[in-house]
This record gives sequence, structure tokens and C-alpha cells, in this order.
Amino acid sequence: MLQLWLQDAGRAGGVGVDRAKVAELAAERIDWRFKALPSSAWGRTVAEYLAGGPTLDDFGTPLLTLDQGALDHNLRTMADWSAQAGAWLAPHGKTTMAPALWQAQLDAGAWAITLANLSQLHVARAFGVRRLVLANTLLDPHGLAWLARELDSDPEFWFVCWVDSVAAVEQMDRALRAAGAQRPVDVLVEVGGPGGRTGVRDLDTGAAVARAAAAAPTLRLTGLGGYEGVLAHDAGPAALAKVERYLLAVRELHARLRDEQLLDQAEQVLLSAGGSSYFDQVVELLGAVPGTRLVLRSGAYLIHDDGLYHGLSPLARGAGGRPLRAAMHGWARVLSHPEPELVLLDGGKRDFPFDEGLPTVQRTRAGRPLTGTVTGLNDQHAYLRGSTARIGEVVRLGLSHPCTAFDRWTMIPVVDDADAPNPRVVDLVRTFF
Repeated sequence: MLQLWLQDAGRAGGVGVDRAKVAELAAERIDWRFKALPSSAWGRTVAEYLAGGPTLDDFGTPLLTLDQGALDHNLRTMADWSAQAGAWLAPHGKTTMAPALWQAQLDAGAWAITLANLSQLHVARAFGVRRLVLANTLLDPHGLAWLARELDSDPEFWFVCWVDSVAAVEQMDRALRAAGAQRPVDVLVEVGGPGGRTGVRDLDTGAAVARAAAAAPTLRLTGLGGYEGVLAHDAGPAALAKVERYLLAVRELHARLRDEQLLDQAEQVLLSAGGSSYFDQVVELLGAVPGTRLVLRSGAYLIHDDGLYHGLSPLARGAGGRPLRAAMHGWARVLSHPEPELVLLDGGKRDFPFDEGLPTVQRTRAGRPLTGTVTGLNDQHAYLRGSTARIGEVVRLGLSHPCTAFDRWTMIPVVDDADAPNPRVVDLVRTFF
């Protein structure tokens, strides 16, 4: 799988991962720690096991798989769309926490990897990622001391994070001074919205935070960032209008900071927004701001889904480009048929995402079409009603929200074609949550 992606290395944004570290994952030995991998694989390395040509029938249930063709399609589609839009892409790595997939995204042209917290930064640096966006504020003193050491010891390491209060600026500056930081830490003033998460709620506060950051000797004010996706959850007129108001506020704050010459210290002024639901609006409203570089942070595009993003992605709503394809599927076996309209599957909340919609029934692993509705999940069971699935059959499930799928799996099989009767397993993706 990776060999196909690596053919695009010439398009890369110039920063990748430590390929040797990623390659070492193929030498990891498979054992009981990796659920759904067969006991016949125990003791063999990933490379040895894959050389034997395993198929999906060799794996237990419940199971999460990735589809190679869909991954490659989504990778190229988003890379092409971002390039045509003139935006840099810094995909949110928290979605997969899989360094091999980060490498594929960077090789396809992504400019950086975005992460959400300190432990995720540790993973990225362990695999040599040299350009990182932390879409959050880093206040942990030990974490800031570690970051200072990383920056000072690696001149090619670039990092930016967010701040949304003068108090946060002061605490960061104090911790970095105590750590003896030599290089300044780049920061973006985070813009929030009413009822949202973090981020300043008004222009005056944003300007005050920017002034504090520009004056702190251990920091460098580099631009503005934020996340519009937390403010809306559909593509209706009211939701799109709310996103538009938010992005116009980001633009207005940028104009104010520019007029006050607070951004003059930045080598490149960044505006960063854009999850996986409204990146078309982000490009339209922030992409043409003079003297800035727009950084999109879409995270779900590579995996996509059959639920939340299936209908919400701009590429499914006419924003140009090809629609994305669902690259993840769940597989669960029928264990019981205790009532005429009730079937119990062996996969539940511990295996599949459910926060943005329950799994949907697609077909059996052998290819027989199925109807029915998953009406609920327990920890280890799914309630399937109105289905002809028979005891012992393996059911393929469509899933919603990749961000809460990967954290349940530490090694995920990649199949050549999820629509085949018995797909061939061509890779095993290692995650680090």
C-alpha cells in the first residue's frame, strides 16, 4: 500500500516522517495484544505475516478494516482539491494516530500534521515529524520544557500552537523562560464562537492576546487559528450562515492585528481553520486574505465514512472534485437469533463508533445483500432488527465518524478491495493512542 503512495513523493511539502522509524513497524511481532488478528499469526513479524498472503477470512470478529482503493482515492482527491484551492493542508493526525498514514499524507503534498495534545506530539516526534500544528494551547510546564528541548536540538523542527488568553501567554512565557528556551514558539491567536470551545469571543480580547504574544520574548505571533466545525453540525442555511459569520470574524480580527502591525514579526502569516465539513467556506472567505497563507486542518477526509461525513463533506455537496469514499468498515458475526425480528452481532461500543450515528448494515462478507437496522449497541453486542442475517454469518457494517473508530484498534488490516468476496489483506496499520 505505501509503495503506491510513495510514488507521489515528488509532490510532498518537503517535510515527512522518519522513514526508518515507520519501516520498523513491519518488524513488530504480532501477538495477543492485537485484537482480531488470528493466533496463527502470533510470533511472526508484520512483514512475515503479510508475505503469506492472508485474506479477510483468516481474521476474527469483531473487526475494523481499511480499504486500499478508497484510501488512495481520498488521499489524491483532497491533495488535488487543496492544491487547486491554493491552500496548505495540515491534516489532523488525531483521527488515525497512525504514522504510516501520516507519511502517506505528507508524501502526497500535505504541509504539516496537526495534533491535539501533548501525548500525540510525543508520538509524532518519536516518528520524526518535523512540522507540527497543535490545534490547542500547550500550558503543561513539563510539556513546554520538552518542546523547548525539541526545538533547540532540531533546527528543522517547526511548531505552532494556539493561545486564547493573556494568562495563557504569560504562563507559556514563564515556563519557556524557566526551561531556558532558545528558539521562540510560534503561536496563533485562537478565535472561538458563542457556545463553542476554546478561543477568544470578541475582537478586543483577541487584540489583547495578540499584543501579549507579540511582546513575549519566548513567543512569536504568527497569525490566527480556529475551528468552525464545533459551531454547526449540518449543511442547512442556518448552519452555513453561522460558519460564515465566524469566518468573517476571523478575517476582521486579522485586519485589526495587521493595522496594529502586530503580525510583522511573523515570517509567514498563517490563517488556519477548516475541519472536514466546511473547508469550502474556509477557502472562500479566508483563502484570499492578502499577505496570508491559509492552512486547512481537515482530519476525516482520508478515512471518510458511511455516516456523518458521507453527506456533510463539501465534496459531497458540490464543492468541486470527486466525492470521497468510505475507507473503513466494521465486520461482526451473527451470534444469536433469539426473537423473530432480533439478531445479535458480536461487535459493540468497544469496537465501533456510535457517537455520530449507529453502524449500518451493508451485506454479508460473502457478498449477500442484507437489510435491517442496528438499533442499539452494548459494550460487545449490536442489536440488528428486521434482518435475514443467519447465525454464523459475518456482516459488513458501514460506520460513522472515523475519529472515534481508530482509538479502539491498535493494528488495523488494510484490504485490497472491501467489496470482494474474500478480500486480500495487504497491510497492517499500527496506531498509537
